[in-house]
Amino acid sequence: MPDAPRPPLTYAEAGVDIDAGAAMVEAIKPLVRATRRPGADAEIGGFGGLFDLKAAGFVDPVLVAANDGVGTKVKIAIECGLHDTIGIDLVAMCVNDLVVQGAEPLFFLDYFATGRLDPAVGAAVVKGIAAGCLEAGCALIGGETAEMPGLYAGRDYDLAGFAVGAAERGRLLPKPGLKPGDVAFGLASSGVHSNGFSLVRRIVERSALPWTAPAPFAPNLPLGQALLEPTRIYVKPLLRALAASPSILALAHITGGGFPENLPRVLPDGLGVALDLSAFAPPPVFGWLGEAGGLESAEMLRTFNCGIGMVAFAAAEDADAAADALSAAGLAPVRIGEIVAVGDGARVRFSGRLAF
Repeated sequence: MPDAPRPPLTYAEAGVDIDAGAAMVEAIKPLVRATRRPGADAEIGGFGGLFDLKAAGFVDPVLVAANDGVGTKVKIAIECGLHDTIGIDLVAMCVNDLVVQGAEPLFFLDYFATGRLDPAVGAAVVKGIAAGCLEAGCALIGGETAEMPGLYAGRDYDLAGFAVGAAERGRLLPKPGLKPGDVAFGLASSGVHSNGFSLVRRIVERSALPWTAPAPFAPNLPLGQALLEPTRIYVKPLLRALAASPSILALAHITGGGFPENLPRVLPDGLGVALDLSAFAPPPVFGWLGEAGGLESAEMLRTFNCGIGMVAFAAAEDADAAADALSAAGLAPVRIGEIVAVGDGARVRFSGRLAF
């Protein structure tokens, strides 16, 4: 007796819902439209995004590109069911890497991957991405939503972002001329930003606190929501400060690797930074993480921003003018150290101690 014919398979039965993807695209179109800027005014839905550099006002631009994700901070968003700010983090981690090179962010593209697409969740994530783009002044010109059953479990999703900016030739950072005695100004972070969250999650696990418990460092907020405080976007105020003060010679984004890894990235060989840890007060979240995790100071400094999300370097003779420009832009700079000659030694040296 012959086998009964098997019913035909469909993509939906394999776990991919094309209709859900189409519904999400329709839901996010108004969000994307709100990020239009000179140079980018097309609708999403084509095979690629367009940007007109001439319409954006550039004469002889150099393009600068960056991409990043948000690491395991996304896991907290998933477990808490809070999806509308993680997209801000995604934009921030990319555009902050552009502005430290003196570039104005122009456009952004996102990649959203999940095992099973929930259009409402996807739209909430894109809402945050659009909000981040508006804050950074760049257009969201496209993206990709990938539904991949079997690769991501349950409600899990992951994000990647891609940003492109531009600067007129000759205005890129760092500028030449950095020398011993030049000043390092710290610019405050909004919290943990989007680095070190694998350690953050281990500390929360050790503390046995649920995400809904009052945050020990911010009792008016649930722990999960407090840890999801979005990464600060420094773009617009830094661009204003750079335009006002040519004495700002370099910027460093304090991201993965903390101070020891990120400060040397903008300095010439043979130069380093002497930082005074007593010059700034880390926000309470870092005190709690350090105490609850039993973290040593060195581990804190190479994992977290410890309250300083960006460092600006200025010529010693023009440090006051640089500080005035940063202050006028709303960045409240704090003098945290200076450039020193280091030879073959450690390129970031610490004095004082973190005061939580």
